[in-house]
Amino acid sequence: MVYPGMGAAFRNTETFSSWGRVVRGVHEVAHPNFSDELAKLVAGLSPDAPGLATGLRRSYGDSNLNPGARVIDMSALDRLIAFDRETGVMRAEAGASLSHILAVLVSSGWFLPTTPGTRFVTLGGAVANDVHGKNHHSAGSFGNWVTRLRLLRTDGGARELAPGDPLFHATIGGLGLTGVIEWVEFRAVRIPSAFIEAEERGFAGVNSYFDLAEAKRHVEHTVAWIDCSTGGRSIGRGVYSSGAWSDHGGYRLHADLPKKKMPVDAPGFALNPFSVAAYNTMRHALKSMAGCQRQHYEPFFYPLDGVADWNRLYGREGFYQYQCVIPPATAREAISDLLKLIARSGQASFLAVLKDMGPIEPVGLLSFPREGTTLALDFPNRGEKTLKLMAELDGVVAQAGGRLYPAKDGRISADMFQAGFPKWQEFRAHVDPGLSSAFWRRVSA
Repeated sequence: MVYPGMGAAFRNTETFSSWGRVVRGVHEVAHPNFSDELAKLVAGLSPDAPGLATGLRRSYGDSNLNPGARVIDMSALDRLIAFDRETGVMRAEAGASLSHILAVLVSSGWFLPTTPGTRFVTLGGAVANDVHGKNHHSAGSFGNWVTRLRLLRTDGGARELAPGDPLFHATIGGLGLTGVIEWVEFRAVRIPSAFIEAEERGFAGVNSYFDLAEAKRHVEHTVAWIDCSTGGRSIGRGVYSSGAWSDHGGYRLHADLPKKKMPVDAPGFALNPFSVAAYNTMRHALKSMAGCQRQHYEPFFYPLDGVADWNRLYGREGFYQYQCVIPPATAREAISDLLKLIARSGQASFLAVLKDMGPIEPVGLLSFPREGTTLALDFPNRGEKTLKLMAELDGVVAQAGGRLYPAKDGRISADMFQAGFPKWQEFRAHVDPGLSSAFWRRVSA
């Protein structure tokens, strides 16, 4: 056990897995409790003993893993440093979770500028993956709202960075490879209440989705759930959700802990083509009748956070998440082709989300968001069968000029990554030589 007076060190050997639970590895781990312990830990890393800072490990693949090497667990460095209630500018340690930050913001009439589908993400992780949300078309990604950050390098240097500094733009979306983020400062946005005026509308197929998305461009928050198990005229049927902040309802906070828990791994046969198809049919019928309602931000933005350890639903073998973004010129045809491949494979995704992204340029060299349509899919790990399907999906995405999301990936090839992120060589020049990850070793070869 490490006591505060002793200082943190790489003492513990632990087996980590990412949220998808497919990729696992043994790591030498340090658990700092105070920010003044960080500099020594970071300076102790080198190309011969590379490290990586991690948070709550909600990335799905291997971008947050460093098997056989070192990891700094930042989750205890979660303090709020400053918050200006007049301007909405907040500074917090990198290990602070979005859930913790929201508890302070919402009670003062502010909210995150954009948020991913889980609030159990650290602030450092939000920057390192340049996360986006349902309002990308109106707000961009999280990096667009970052005003300053402090970065520790393994050569012993410390840099306070702001927009315009090349290292700042490499760090946004930089997967934790440019240095260890100590703290982040960002701008929040004003909200009139903690509630959303939400609308849900069913649509018959993927072409109808694109028509709805065009009609709803003026709405602040939009996303669609789709059914990947059907073919023919019903391919890509789903439910389109949209919403804007309500002027009514007050500032009630979310429940900090999930109300339910997945206590054990589900049996491997639980998610099969028949159960997924039945679930999707029922969900489409129920959601299509939902209409308009005032909804608290917690279920609107974070529906899966209500169940702790929901990733165990996919069984002991885990699951892959596959998320791509396709540019506007090719999106309609490519998304349809992707859904046809999935339907034919019999490996229908249990959770499938479709959303349009806007033209706001990200600030990070490796930022995933770009103008177009993004499709996110979950596939239970069926070994080579699943890998073969995703390789086929890669072909469609590449031909359409799209790319995959590193935060969700656990198997992308170096060629696919490098083609999708043309600034990767420029980014490479900013990588700290004492930092690495399983993902980076695979795609930068």
